[in-house]
Amino acid sequence: MDKTFEKFLRREIDLAAVGAVRRTDNTPYFCTPKGASIFGWAGVDGIHFCFIRGFGGTVFAVSPMNTPPHYVHPVARSFEDFLRLLLACGDTAALEQAWMWDEAQFDAFLREYPPTPEQKEVLSQIAEQLCLTPMERPWAYIREVQSSFDYSKIKYTEDYYDLVPEPAAQAAPPAWKVTFDGGFWGHQGRERAGKELPLGKEFTWAGHFWLIPAAYLCAGGLVLDLCARVEPEDIRAFMARWDLGPENDSAENFTREQQMQMDLENPLRIDLRPRVEVNGKPLSFSQGCSVTFNPCVPEGFTNEPEAKWVVEHYGLDASRGWVVSRYAFPWPGKRRPQIKSLSLTMEQQPDHVPGPRFQPHQPGDTLVFTHPASGIEYTLTVRALERQTLPAGTFGAGGFVYPTNTVAMSYTLSPEPEESIYVSDCDEGDRPRRAQPRDSLSPEAQGFAAVMGVIGGADGPLAVTAGGRAQGKLRAAYASLHFQPVEKDVEWRVEFSVKRYKDAVFTLL
Repeated sequence: MDKTFEKFLRREIDLAAVGAVRRTDNTPYFCTPKGASIFGWAGVDGIHFCFIRGFGGTVFAVSPMNTPPHYVHPVARSFEDFLRLLLACGDTAALEQAWMWDEAQFDAFLREYPPTPEQKEVLSQIAEQLCLTPMERPWAYIREVQSSFDYSKIKYTEDYYDLVPEPAAQAAPPAWKVTFDGGFWGHQGRERAGKELPLGKEFTWAGHFWLIPAAYLCAGGLVLDLCARVEPEDIRAFMARWDLGPENDSAENFTREQQMQMDLENPLRIDLRPRVEVNGKPLSFSQGCSVTFNPCVPEGFTNEPEAKWVVEHYGLDASRGWVVSRYAFPWPGKRRPQIKSLSLTMEQQPDHVPGPRFQPHQPGDTLVFTHPASGIEYTLTVRALERQTLPAGTFGAGGFVYPTNTVAMSYTLSPEPEESIYVSDCDEGDRPRRAQPRDSLSPEAQGFAAVMGVIGGADGPLAVTAGGRAQGKLRAAYASLHFQPVEKDVEWRVEFSVKRYKDAVFTLL
């Protein structure tokens, strides 16, 4: 039995308020997998949550009212992660429906349905009694779990195969439908599909071959699909360089600096900001989402079905990798214009590039470094170093105590940069601790990255500028938080925001 689940049962925490009701009658549905051990019911549409024999501690959501093949989805690799997702989302509803949403839709659901006071009380019990913290990026975590899972390994009872007799039919793609508010994972409401405008535009940009197969004229605006091709040898080389595989595919296995470098090298990571003009007039950007098709996934893993369906629909070469992005642009007025011309501007989102480390000991210490893009040489001069303790209660919720000790460094840069340069602490800080340990079974506090974007750390530093032209702009960076005063000199890292590729304009129509 999962250790966290065993501890959870001993605490007798009731998850009914957050959508996982315990029942003595766990009669399965036709789509409940073989070997399922049900631990909670949503109380609507027969939705239930379970473990499945042979899949370890992975938590699955079973949704009998869905259409095939979407009855069963993994939502967490362990029961601990399942509870951390609840702490982040407040209810199982977001977890169960995440498979069909993009991140914007997921976040909108969380904003629309915040936890009730009753739910907050249950979440507080989970946090305090099991010493857990909320999942940092719940949608990204669930998407990673589901995109790497091999659904063909789930076995069902005869009742299921009586209703879905052909296993191959489970993977059949649904009818192709592109809507303004929908993504690749489903559509909300009854919005009609947009009218397809075939384009077939091909070009090379940012080291990739691109295909723009079509635009879609929807009631709400224009939707554009962009397909970037990635060569399999580049994918294999990247995976080998970082030793990526089933046992080493989590960001938690890498330092913040390594993650930044991996983002730079990952051939399947394409971060862009497209702009379009219709009849010579720009359209504002609304939302976007992407699916990734990787022909080099390890054995036992698979691409998410939506990525396969897109590759098949557009007739893309399945021996190569593809990043297919869908972007939506609302119409400027109430009516859809007659499109006479259409152009696309490809603009890269800046990369976060790690630079040199340095460990100043006193004011007056300097660091000379060169910007990786412009080649300009800069001198960083430390103006002040001060150990600080934040007021008690600055952070804290759910019975946790947060670290408050930091180091503030003020500095100047010469010459004054016109490009983005940051300074961050190389240390990842201390993890919050439970306020009052209850018994010997409670885990001790362990070192972990405390993400405190307010003062810096792993999510980027706080930069403050002040002063006149004579002394240059005075900037400030704050070290990660610790429980004990920081006695040793902090090691800092210079970071750059860099665009590696120039904007390019392409005529689509």
